[in-house]
Amino acid sequence: MKIKPMTLWLSLAGTALLCSTITAHAAGAGGVALGATRMIYHEGQKETSISLSNTTKSGSFLIQSWIADANSKKINDFVLTPPLFVSKAKSENTLRLMYAGPALPKDRESVFYLHSRAIPSVDPKKVSGANVLQIAVESVIKVFWRPNGLNTTETQAETSLTCSRSGNQVTLKNPSPYYVSLVKLYSGTATLPNTMVPPKSSVTVKASGSGLGTVKYTAINDYGAASKQITCQGS
Repeated sequence: MKIKPMTLWLSLAGTALLCSTITAHAAGAGGVALGATRMIYHEGQKETSISLSNTTKSGSFLIQSWIADANSKKINDFVLTPPLFVSKAKSENTLRLMYAGPALPKDRESVFYLHSRAIPSVDPKKVSGANVLQIAVESVIKVFWRPNGLNTTETQAETSLTCSRSGNQVTLKNPSPYYVSLVKLYSGTATLPNTMVPPKSSVTVKASGSGLGTVKYTAINDYGAASKQITCQGS
């Protein structure tokens, strides 16, 4: 799950920025979080849902949520409810997703992204006449649309990658119908960036060193848990 800090300037009375106070309702007292780091939407499923919890002791958040494609463009292929609501302190809400878009490929997964932005409330009496920097936090998680009848399992897909090297570049090929998310990715002692390899496709990444050596990685499963270290075939 990605967390994007968003800054909202509510008021700037005066010019001394160093005198500004930072309002962060969640600091030291909980916060707002989605209930998972990814979602799996199975073909034929009427809807799927995810919880959103506000564990702060006081203070409310305005929650704005939407679905985007791989290019971060908002799309209307999903009906998401509620798209906008107020999350009160010590509460839990549910975001529901229903796919209503065009037909998707049935021989591989498709990926979308759920964005959820939490904007903390402000007490006008406490900030009147003050310089305030208000912080909003945006969480982004993957939503995988998974067709029925795939000829292998998600677990088998994790170990099916093949790797090849050219200088300090490593190409990872994924023959499976699943997206495979990789962390702790190494080529010998060189570190490669975390990456997601699309189904029936390949990705080339650049090592921070020479890139020579056996390619090893850890895969993230449907529940957001990490696998044991896997040695990439052909490396």
